[in-house]
Amino acid sequence: MVHHHRYNLLKKGGDEEAGTLVFLYYRRRRPNLLSVLFLSLLSCTFILAPHLFSASSYLSHLCSFGVQNEGFVGNIDVNAPLCSSIPNGRICCDRSHFRSDICFMKGDVRTHSPSSSVFLYSSKSNNGFISYVSSMIDDGEQEEHDELQHEKIKPYTRKWETSIMDTIDELDLISKRANLGVHHPCNVIHNVPAVIFSTGGYTGNLYHEFNDGIMPLYITSQHFNKKVVFFILDYRNWWVMKYGDIISHLSDDPVIDFVGDNRTHCFTEAIIGLRIHDELTVDSSLMRSNESIVDFRNLLDRAYWPRIRGLIQEEEQETVDKKMSRSPTSGSVFDHQARKPKLVILSRNGSRAIMNENSLVKTSEEMGFQVQVLRPERTTELAKIYRSLNSSDVMIGVHGAAMTHFLFMKPGSVLIQVIPLGTEWAAETYYGDPARKLGLKYIGYKIMGRESSLFDEYDKDDPVLRNPSSFTKKGWNTQRRSILRIKL
Repeated sequence: MVHHHRYNLLKKGGDEEAGTLVFLYYRRRRPNLLSVLFLSLLSCTFILAPHLFSASSYLSHLCSFGVQNEGFVGNIDVNAPLCSSIPNGRICCDRSHFRSDICFMKGDVRTHSPSSSVFLYSSKSNNGFISYVSSMIDDGEQEEHDELQHEKIKPYTRKWETSIMDTIDELDLISKRANLGVHHPCNVIHNVPAVIFSTGGYTGNLYHEFNDGIMPLYITSQHFNKKVVFFILDYRNWWVMKYGDIISHLSDDPVIDFVGDNRTHCFTEAIIGLRIHDELTVDSSLMRSNESIVDFRNLLDRAYWPRIRGLIQEEEQETVDKKMSRSPTSGSVFDHQARKPKLVILSRNGSRAIMNENSLVKTSEEMGFQVQVLRPERTTELAKIYRSLNSSDVMIGVHGAAMTHFLFMKPGSVLIQVIPLGTEWAAETYYGDPARKLGLKYIGYKIMGRESSLFDEYDKDDPVLRNPSSFTKKGWNTQRRSILRIKL
């Protein structure tokens, strides 16, 4: 039996004081969501009406509510990772990280997609003993023994998850002696390095698309200053279109489908796999020039603003046309109003939806917010979502993959994450901590059992309500069935 959770975030009716949060007419004694919104309003440093503020001395304290000061690490020598420098004719694989493997090939590098291989032809053997032994091998056995090195890799950043890694295509990286003849003549010669990675696995989930793909790609390739070409395993055309704006700011070359392009591509350097630091973050101490998550967001800004300007121009032209058609002799075609702080509500359909969303919108507007309800779909253009969140002062949403959109917010903005039962660790690890690193003012709002529709589904003494963390320990699938199938 599937249980759906519903959370009632505002009481309907006029007999309660403004700012009171209840579930099924239950008055709470701890800070409620409206109080959080009120604090967020203050943190935007907007004074909406004199009666909202009884003591201006509270402002400096409230602005730091739920925030940890994040200092930037300066004057730190970058710890050179394994394989950061290798000689020509060598393959070096760094398998020290529990999240991903990454291999480097330098010299005469050639792709061979029919055999899912990348070859490296070395002009000389790596040691004298191999040369001595090869001279004693019969010609019929030469092909079998001409490999100097053979590595295997699945270039995806969740290597600890065996079940998902079983779905990722594997590549053979093979070093051979060039004096035996080159079996794969070049069809395309590149004068820039190659980075080969997979867009398989959890691709299709926004969190994983950024955490497992886009951010590791930035970490691995940004130092090439766009002088790099990307090869993709498990190629998905929709992914390339969806993230084309970002990809074009990491590489000047078009993306190549490793399996679909049977030509032999030749390079002097190749990286197979991606480096990853942590959940939705960039560790400046591990970057060559101390780049951080803020630098990654600046890349997003450069990627999306050309498209956003186009959207703005289109809307302005539509406004002009409508105004002129109605009243050609009227004055200004644009209405200029005092700017209110903008609150974006990330809305969900189905599980984890805010059941009284309309009341939340109404109350937030009464508090002085300009409210936008944003319902991202898989087909929604990312530039449009970026535009909405980049101009927001506060975003509120329920824990889930859509919270990844916090990357689109400006540092200094407020992020409010509604945390369902039993998801405290995941909410903090995947979104709370990364949001602080970006410079957002983060507030985690933990719901109570009475705010969940589970309160109607289970007895009040059931472990689902009294000890939801016990389900978390049983693993994601159990947690998803028992706790995360919810409505707010």
